[in-house]
Amino acid sequence: MKRTILTVVIAAIALFGAQAQKIKGSDTLLPLSQKEAESFMKSNPSQTLTVTGGGSGVGLSALIEGTTDLAQSSRKIKFDEKQKLQESGKTVKEVIVAYDALAVVVHPSNKVKNLTREQLEGIFTGKIKNWKELGGEDVKIIPYSRETSSGTYEFFKESVLKNKNYLNGIMSMPATGAIIQSVSQTKGAIGYVGLAYLNKNVNAIHVSYDQGKTYVEPSVANAKNKTYPIVRALFYYYVTQSEKKVKPFLDFVLSDAGQKIVTETGYINLK
Repeated sequence: MKRTILTVVIAAIALFGAQAQKIKGSDTLLPLSQKEAESFMKSNPSQTLTVTGGGSGVGLSALIEGTTDLAQSSRKIKFDEKQKLQESGKTVKEVIVAYDALAVVVHPSNKVKNLTREQLEGIFTGKIKNWKELGGEDVKIIPYSRETSSGTYEFFKESVLKNKNYLNGIMSMPATGAIIQSVSQTKGAIGYVGLAYLNKNVNAIHVSYDQGKTYVEPSVANAKNKTYPIVRALFYYYVTQSEKKVKPFLDFVLSDAGQKIVTETGYINLK
């Protein structure tokens, strides 16, 4: 009898273990993946999903190493990352799960409300050093950035800095939440975060990509109607060998219920 019970327990562990999935990567996607996973597990009690951040590069490295089932990324997979997977006999698949607007944030006491792309480039490359150069107070500008493993770091460099280098010694933060916290506590600070991270402790800058003719507030509505310029796709990556395992969760994220969570969490849905 004892042996039978033990066999059943071992079989159950094996069964549930087979249903455990790991999702790792982008901090931008972290709040969304957590909400999607919670909702999915409620409907599928036999499934266990573990969601962690660390940055897009960290998630894709974990996918290459075989230590995660899904890599969440706020940038497209790089050629060398894809090549590493191919060299180990794996084919990678890409799924766009949502879109995100990138908001530029400043300390709530900052009187500057509008900035052009060129001015942002000047700030983050170190050419503009004081808020008085932008119509603000005589306060030193302290830019905060994500670290180099972050997809947000790369997207901001590509879209806003036009691939110019960030200034030497820029304050690099390990997570998006750390940027919000630092900017909210530092008078001359400026940083950039995914739209879902915006809160009342920081002010969001209205951005112009037409040299100051029009300034647009970062919002879901403005991202959807394409008037806000700093918008990017958010991805999940997996290897084809794991397709059967990850497909039920991916199908849920892409379903009406999953896309409703996208909207509720402050991202832009695919519909």
